[in-house]
Amino acid sequence: MIFREAQERDLESIMAIIHQAQEDLKNQGVDQWQNGYPNEEIVLGDINRKENYVLEDGGEIAATVMFSFAGEPSYEKIYEGEWKSDQPYAVIHRIAVDRSRKHAGAATKMLDEIIRICRQRDISSIRIDTHRDNKAMQGWIIKNQFDYCGTIYLKSSGAQRYAYERRL
Repeated sequence: MIFREAQERDLESIMAIIHQAQEDLKNQGVDQWQNGYPNEEIVLGDINRKENYVLEDGGEIAATVMFSFAGEPSYEKIYEGEWKSDQPYAVIHRIAVDRSRKHAGAATKMLDEIIRICRQRDISSIRIDTHRDNKAMQGWIIKNQFDYCGTIYLKSSGAQRYAYERRL
């Protein structure tokens, strides 16, 4: 498997995976990634900022993730808890795995690569958030040694999210 920066040519495959995730969340009754979010414009912006990565397996896109070192405005205030550090951090957003490759370790493989890149850049913390009803993502987050830190509210919509951090 190859973890690499996404290219514009990957957009169709990335969006197919995101549409699967949107459908799965809807079927699970999770009000996350609904109403057209994330859309092609958002993902293309991630690609152009070199913040979208894909996991390629056998020439096919198996998974996608956005991660950045630019900070996250929604993380400026945290409620009912606190962040584990006040040092620069990486943030993970928009992680999704193709249905045919779920439970095969693709998301954890991407996290391993993100951790490697963070260490190369002397970044010692990764933050992530998810919807309170997204139990599958919460399970993955906890399994991968993130600590629950509190609640944040998205600047874009005001939606509540559970916030986590992993110190490296």
